[in-house]
Amino acid sequence: MKKFRKVLDGLTTSSPGGTMGSPSCGSAAGTPTAAPTPKEIDVQETLVSENFQLCKTVRHGFPYQPTSLAFDPVQKILAIGSRSGGVRILGRPGVDCYCQHESGAAVLQLQFLINEGALVTACADDTLHLWNLRQRRPAVLHSLKFNRERITFCHLPFQSKWLYVGTERGNTHIVNIESFILSGYVIMWNKAIELSTKTHPGPVVHLSDSPKDEGKLLIGFEGGTIVQWDLRAKKADFRIYYDEAIHSVSWHHEGKQFMCSHSDGSLTLWNLRNTTKPFQVTFPHGKIQKDGRKESCKPILKVEYKTSRSSEPFVIFSGGLSYDKAGRRPALTIMHGKAITVLEMDYPIVEFMVLCETPYNNEVQDPYAVVVLLEKDFIVVDLTQSNFPVFENPYPMDIHESPVTCTAYFADCPPDIIPILYSIGAKNKKTGYSHKEWPIGGGTWTLGSHTYPEIIITGHADGSIKFWDASAFTLQMLYKLKTSKVFEKPKPGEGRAAELGEEDPFAVQMVSWCPHSRIFCVVGISAHIILYRFSKYDANTQIVSLEVRLQCEPEDIITPSENENNPCFSEPGSHSPQTHHQHPVSPGSRTPDGAKDSIPCLKVKDKMVRVPPGYQSDLVIQLLWVDGEPPQQITSLDLNSAYGLLAFGNCNGLAVVDYLQKTVILCISTLDLYGATDPYQRLTRSPRRNRQSTSEHCMRGLSNFYSDSKKRIRTSYQSLTELTDNQQSIDMERSKSPTSDHVNGHCTSPTSQPCSAGKPRIPMGPEGPRLTRRGPGRPPFRKAQSAACMEISLPVSHTEGHASRRAMLQQLHGVTMYSHDEHHTTASYCWNERESRENSFSRSRSSSVSSIDRDTKEAITTLQFGESYGRKSDALPTPCLWVGTSLGVVILIPLSIPTDHEERMEDPVTVGPSGAVQMLKGSVLRFGFLDCNGALIQSPYEVWRDLNAPEDPDRPRRRKLVHFSPSSSQDAFGEGHLAVVCSERQAKVFLMPSQSCLFVHNITESSFVLRADVVSLCNSVCLACFCANGHVMTLSLPSLRPLMDVNYLPLTDMRIARTFCFTNEGQALYLSSPTEIQRITYSQEMCDNLQEMLGELFTPIETPEAQNRGFLKGFFGGNAHTFDREELFGEAAAGKASRSLAQHIPGQGGVEGMKVAASGAVGELARARIALDERGQRLGELEERTALMMTSAETFSKHAHELMLKCKDKKWYQF
Repeated sequence: MKKFRKVLDGLTTSSPGGTMGSPSCGSAAGTPTAAPTPKEIDVQETLVSENFQLCKTVRHGFPYQPTSLAFDPVQKILAIGSRSGGVRILGRPGVDCYCQHESGAAVLQLQFLINEGALVTACADDTLHLWNLRQRRPAVLHSLKFNRERITFCHLPFQSKWLYVGTERGNTHIVNIESFILSGYVIMWNKAIELSTKTHPGPVVHLSDSPKDEGKLLIGFEGGTIVQWDLRAKKADFRIYYDEAIHSVSWHHEGKQFMCSHSDGSLTLWNLRNTTKPFQVTFPHGKIQKDGRKESCKPILKVEYKTSRSSEPFVIFSGGLSYDKAGRRPALTIMHGKAITVLEMDYPIVEFMVLCETPYNNEVQDPYAVVVLLEKDFIVVDLTQSNFPVFENPYPMDIHESPVTCTAYFADCPPDIIPILYSIGAKNKKTGYSHKEWPIGGGTWTLGSHTYPEIIITGHADGSIKFWDASAFTLQMLYKLKTSKVFEKPKPGEGRAAELGEEDPFAVQMVSWCPHSRIFCVVGISAHIILYRFSKYDANTQIVSLEVRLQCEPEDIITPSENENNPCFSEPGSHSPQTHHQHPVSPGSRTPDGAKDSIPCLKVKDKMVRVPPGYQSDLVIQLLWVDGEPPQQITSLDLNSAYGLLAFGNCNGLAVVDYLQKTVILCISTLDLYGATDPYQRLTRSPRRNRQSTSEHCMRGLSNFYSDSKKRIRTSYQSLTELTDNQQSIDMERSKSPTSDHVNGHCTSPTSQPCSAGKPRIPMGPEGPRLTRRGPGRPPFRKAQSAACMEISLPVSHTEGHASRRAMLQQLHGVTMYSHDEHHTTASYCWNERESRENSFSRSRSSSVSSIDRDTKEAITTLQFGESYGRKSDALPTPCLWVGTSLGVVILIPLSIPTDHEERMEDPVTVGPSGAVQMLKGSVLRFGFLDCNGALIQSPYEVWRDLNAPEDPDRPRRRKLVHFSPSSSQDAFGEGHLAVVCSERQAKVFLMPSQSCLFVHNITESSFVLRADVVSLCNSVCLACFCANGHVMTLSLPSLRPLMDVNYLPLTDMRIARTFCFTNEGQALYLSSPTEIQRITYSQEMCDNLQEMLGELFTPIETPEAQNRGFLKGFFGGNAHTFDREELFGEAAAGKASRSLAQHIPGQGGVEGMKVAASGAVGELARARIALDERGQRLGELEERTALMMTSAETFSKHAHELMLKCKDKKWYQF
């Protein structure tokens, strides 16, 4: 406990001189700004550094760029490898584990040690890794790095400790799984083929042991050569030379036949009795043409040949379709007897695997499902039903169904909201799934004791919104909302519709949600806002639309007198809705010169529509074109259900809407917000002469990556995997931020056109003609920049530091700013294909970092409604709107809201003159409010009521409000409250209503804050920040002491920057790849309980016994199957392998390594015990067999003696 005594009176708001510190921290603690006086404030802070620890918790979504697949048929767990070196291990719902190779090399192949709790991975850097899965967080036990050969294929026989490794040179090496040491036994390629062969057989593409005899190894070479190698005799039993390249081989369970797939789309069946030619050759999809020739077909990349007790064998393969049919989708073919079923897939097939009942390869396989891993999807097909339905996937693999553009995270939600959303969403679920249980059901998972309702909201490029249940480290979709249904579909061929046809006009930019009142607000890329109310009943409704003209440009002010005639600026005190609310102009209206004017970007449906239960649109707000200029992107939004108000802002100004009365109560430019309290002296200037037209600029976003053949928004994700998701390193110099006190880094959105800085006037009077900088035919927006594929390249030079910071903030906040320097030039935003794929941003050449007169446009960066004191003289808290700008200015606007229900629906809400003005370094990011005891003050809200519910005459529906007054938890009514303000470089704590600055902390001098939030943790509050240099920090409140500073993300890109969000209870999330959400925690308590909350991958299961092969086969043919690999491959028989061939690397060190070693020792003991049991079992079987042989010998001796006695007295002629 620490008690802070700070001054209430006589404090100044000046910032202390911050000293240069670490890359992430400018000062060591919150700094008081004056000497103590007799009046004191006591705040007991309970949070200390020991309460914080940063670690990853769980990853959701589809593995990005998958490469390989494996399945353990006994444990029933599945592993997926990816190109970035990640491995996802999945079991029953709730069992979801993510592992990452330190090297980041692509995972080429996966091999489970079946029922052993271990996994072998082969990576593209020619390294084998052994993962221990007997712990909740798997770790590497051993690694083996090949130095001279490239790994191409691996095979591990069931219940064997020797791994066969094929290489690019055609050699086959053998690795001991227990010690991860290379055996001296090597099958060289020149020994495997005949000496007379003049060509190299190519890389090894297949290895498998014969089901009939484990001592025979089948080796497939890419060139078409197949060799069966006798491991005991060290020679080839037979060699097959085929004309076509081989892609895969699959055995019949009896070991007498095997099937190969080839590059010409054919399948060959070989019989071991005659290997000179194939027993059967088929082209499953190759039809005979009129000239008698076969159609040319694509390669069959993989085939599996599985037998069944109850039906014909299954032959399942991928590829093999004919080349002639253009546009055919990738397919999986299932041949069952004479029936051929082709399952077309939405994406290319990466790998598939047939799931069988038995792990033994010499038994009837009885396949029951096939797992298909696609480039962007994961499905499981039920083979037990004739129509082959798919299983309903319990994992959240469709996060990327449309690219994610924004995220929101809510912890500790009202407990009733999740069941309600689930019940509404369940009505729209797809049908036609298999009725059988999900076949991947391994591992164990329990709910845990530290659980509470959590919801994640994702916004997407197609305008859809998804609500996810994120409780207890799981993710399940609850409800899907399509915002595009509010608008008319653009018709092809029409003027404005043609501009929208191939764009993402409905892409979601930000969301705001009040879980208590269930009011939901969406900001779209077309400068539109949709407000939704929740109802459990369907309804017929007419969508109400408001059109707001928010196009105020400070640069148009040439002389002070001209301000009086500028219609964009409101007169002081003239904030009535009649002056500033919607302009009912025809959607097709144009100015006399042909430019668009007073029209929105989208057309709202004007007819009565039937809306289903769930979220129903209540109000649509759209910004209008002005004089041929498109509306600017909305950069900030806040709504308050208790006040019935919604506020939003952009680089032009601020608007406040009363959504209860459906009116605009305030529409004002940012400059007019100050009134007489403008902290900047803004210089007037003469018009510019030569200015580059912004119509020449273009910002390419996600849609640059669309497939050329499918220009549809519905398939906007299809080309995401073409992206190279390489994050570029950022050092301290590359993330330099300007060191001036007030940074003019304004922000733009990659989703919009570069914003104009103002319209120059021709010197012929205030009413002279304007120069339109945009052609009337240009679309009002650019394609949606998905948060899933954004990266940033920060500059290296010191002079470009300001531009680098601006480039990131431009994308982050979605508003455009240009320096108004007369000689300033901007690099063209027209990128070539490679630049657009890398998402690197053109940067300003201007080296100016602090000239206020050059950047007069000031964006609204954050808004917050709350009970506060609008002026120093206020004695009681009143509703207020806190406004933060990109110049670091904080403005407080008092509001007068009628309290009576009837008056609230009829009387207007009035807006008072601007109150307090405070200054911070950098753009303002977040507000938070504490009472004088340090407790967090929640915003007031309205209790949810269903407006569509049947009327009850006895209980009329009235608004029920819940207020959290700053004085509600205090004895002294007039003590006020604390206001926490965080900017991109600084945090300050003010005492209200005196507006005294109690504490100030320079968060960073060399970087800038991307995300900040006031969060509750351990029954206390703190300020959490995420910086552009990858640091995650927490500061105590109100003293702003640094509690945690972790360099979490060494690389920073715009995808993470735009989707990173904090929430209460020490949790946060971000989009780690275009298809995956990574959740992290910064709470020590959650880190300590993490093991309990994660699922167990390994569960002790007895290995199923092999089928009884019969007495005669076991007795007379048993010796043929007795194969001791240790005797052949061990050091005593095979010797040691060359040290230069491969290098053994031990597992991870430190505490984790100790845990792994301990679990490994336990595993070794368990294996030793199992080996002893097996040895005892074998000795018992030997004893039984010996007794059987003795009994048989005695029986034979008895019969022989009886025969001798019978025949000894007979003469020779009596026989």
